Amino acid sequence: MLNITELNTTASDFWTKLDAMLAWDSVSDDAVFNTVNGILKDVRKRGDDAVVEYTNRFDRMNVGSMAELEIPLVRLQQALENITPEQRSALEQAAARIKAYAERQKMDSWSYTEADGTLLGQQVTALDRVGLYVPGGKAAYPSSVLMNAVPAKVAGVPELIMVVPTPAGEVNELVLAAAAISNVDRVFAIGGAQAVAALAYGTQTVPQVDKVVGPGNIYVATAKRMVYGAVGIDMIAGPSEILVVCDGKTNPDWIAMDLFSQAEHDEDAQSILVCPDAEFVAQVKASIDRLVEEMPRKEIIRKSLEGRGALIVAQDMDEAVKVANYIAPEHLELSVENPRELAKQIRHAGAIFMGRYTAEALGDYCAGPNHVLPTSRTARFSSPLGVYDFQKRSSLIDCSAEGASELGKIASILAHGEGLTAHARSAEYRIKD
Repeated sequence: MLNITELNTTASDFWTKLDAMLAWDSVSDDAVFNTVNGILKDVRKRGDDAVVEYTNRFDRMNVGSMAELEIPLVRLQQALENITPEQRSALEQAAARIKAYAERQKMDSWSYTEADGTLLGQQVTALDRVGLYVPGGKAAYPSSVLMNAVPAKVAGVPELIMVVPTPAGEVNELVLAAAAISNVDRVFAIGGAQAVAALAYGTQTVPQVDKVVGPGNIYVATAKRMVYGAVGIDMIAGPSEILVVCDGKTNPDWIAMDLFSQAEHDEDAQSILVCPDAEFVAQVKASIDRLVEEMPRKEIIRKSLEGRGALIVAQDMDEAVKVANYIAPEHLELSVENPRELAKQIRHAGAIFMGRYTAEALGDYCAGPNHVLPTSRTARFSSPLGVYDFQKRSSLIDCSAEGASELGKIASILAHGEGLTAHARSAEYRIKD
């Protein structure tokens, strides 16, 4: 039997224990920080030579130049033709659904004209060039390619540079096929902090990008955090999470497997169930103990559930919602009778999966909304990756002579109040006599 933490919201120390369970330190230790810092500085100084050197060392490669590490676009097309028809169809259908959803997220420029002829507005433009980091080797995620690349292209990004490590030359055909479907422009077989550095600072071969997106290990996450400012980043993601709010009327086997779907990611992933029915929670626990034995990744699931998982009994559904909003989970399943009504009470969640039939796994691959989501309670203030992350806004101000005169009077008073005489004089020049 798995030793999963069981909590009850009526306990006096419930919130303290919940806080302890949710705590996740995403900051890397000094050793990781120092290693990444050294790599970033070296790549910035030596460019291609440093990237080649680190790639050979960390990815067990033996190449002499960056030219050998660029994967030609024809190779992506070959991968698309080499995978099975079923795999190709699945990738294409997923990409089409992601694109259809992303199209609705596009922001348009807008403006309005005031009575005196002054125009104010906002001009929306796409980023010029984006870097996409994709994990490689055995941990290959073609879904990550689609989720990051498709919205970027919908936003109108002209150039998308993908980096993917190929440890010991191991290439994942599905990842390359996904890149072909997503219209990625260039691909380099590099990974780790050196790949992030190459994208952020540019090298003789790798062009500098405006933003770096995509998941990676602690070295990649640390590098992204450290290059922020030189380039934009999507987010610093922690371990994957799922919170299931259930009314006790869903098949307990379904709930157990939904919890497994996050737990199997890695030992640090977090799976939590909140339910007002203590007897149902016990049934789910029994399902977990039975079904875990069928899982190929059962040891990872076991460590995840025993280390960071929780089964929480709430007093009622209102309290379950209160707990959900406090946790602000990456993935929230509302496995209840009237999920659309309940969803209106949710203020903080990366993605909300409504109803008993909506497994979180569908969102990971093909539902349409993005699977790049805020973790570690950051859904309190941030949102899923989307087209808007690849667009930026410029304010538009076009004053008429009359408008400049009236605004100049206001600006003059405020500027003098701040002691900024040149500001005031600049505005005053435009005031009509």
